Amino acid sequence: MAKTKAAMDFGKGPIGPLLMRSVFPLLAAQLLNLLYNIVDRIYIARIPGYGQEALAGLGLCFPLITIMTAFTNLFSSGGASLAAIAWGEGSIQKSQKIMNTSFYLLAGSSIILGSLGFFFSKDLLVMFGADQTMLNCSLSYLQLYLCGSLFSFVSLGLNPFFNAQGRFVTGMVSILIGALSNIVLDPIFIFVFGLGINGAAIATVLSQIISAIYAFSQMYSKKSFWRIERFQKKFCSWSVIANITSLGLAGFIMQLTNSLVQIAQNQELISLGGNSYVTIMTIVNSVRQITDTVVFAMADGTSPLISYCYGAGLYARVQKLIKIMTGLLCGYTLVMWLLILFVPEFFVSLFDSGTTLRQSAIQGLNIYFFAYIFQALQYSGQTVFKAMNLKKQAILFCKLLPGLTQNCV
Repeated sequence: MAKTKAAMDFGKGPIGPLLMRSVFPLLAAQLLNLLYNIVDRIYIARIPGYGQEALAGLGLCFPLITIMTAFTNLFSSGGASLAAIAWGEGSIQKSQKIMNTSFYLLAGSSIILGSLGFFFSKDLLVMFGADQTMLNCSLSYLQLYLCGSLFSFVSLGLNPFFNAQGRFVTGMVSILIGALSNIVLDPIFIFVFGLGINGAAIATVLSQIISAIYAFSQMYSKKSFWRIERFQKKFCSWSVIANITSLGLAGFIMQLTNSLVQIAQNQELISLGGNSYVTIMTIVNSVRQITDTVVFAMADGTSPLISYCYGAGLYARVQKLIKIMTGLLCGYTLVMWLLILFVPEFFVSLFDSGTTLRQSAIQGLNIYFFAYIFQALQYSGQTVFKAMNLKKQAILFCKLLPGLTQNCV
């Protein structure tokens, strides 16, 4: 099967314009994905009568949702990097097998994890520190969210494979469809139908279904040289599964560790200050998600280029990509740290409508982001080693910051 024009550009042409063409669509997609997740919190915080309690309950759902996302990245990011390397080597059939194996790992794990999470959701939330008040807000939201696990895994899991083909705009449109659907449906289900926090969950699931249908259909378009095939025994190759999971393990460990940190934080915060402290930490984590958007876009936009060039033996090109990405990441995190230092009120006000928690949230935000610039080096190292199939080094980088954070907690 012939290589596409985008693939040839990975190994040829000026690096700067190529990197911008890959990063900007991903940045737009990440910003839209951010809206996909943040818009729930903005609306939920403004639910009449129990907005802050609902936001605290939603904060308790984050660790489990993060764990679900971690499994998505475990199979998709590792699979996409390996498929891009195989493509760069000219092994098209091998890359096709890797993509299909990743897809069925995504589908199978989404059903298993979604079912387990649904049936044990109450026990998990209690373990995370929920009292009866927060259970009333969080339990139904989490159960409704988990009903859409398959669609969430498919819509998010296929995007790295679009990027690996150079189809960055397709990935952007996939997220755009889901985000716009969520923005439109959220106020309808929350306020018009009067479903409150349950309406937010329903709107999110419906948006994920729409996004998943589009992403799945795009794997069969003329522009795609990878196709989702019917399940076959060859997709159960343990060597391929082991390679996919071991390479995706770096990002998985980081997200899993972040989830454990959130659980520990919530339990400690509940014992110290009750629901109000959990609400404050939910606001801080939401701001962190906003600032991380550009970081992820730069890393995800550079990763397939590094993988392809590394597989094709273009090592000088790989070095240039690494230098440019690291410089951009350091510059961005420095700017965001300065903005949070001087205008934290703007970020906090997105999730707080003028309650007494605002000043405490601002103080927490300044402390939380004190060493934010160093995250650039962590993500740069993790992205580079994962893209080059250097598993041990990637895992080392992903464990540094979360491990230190967990010890501090």
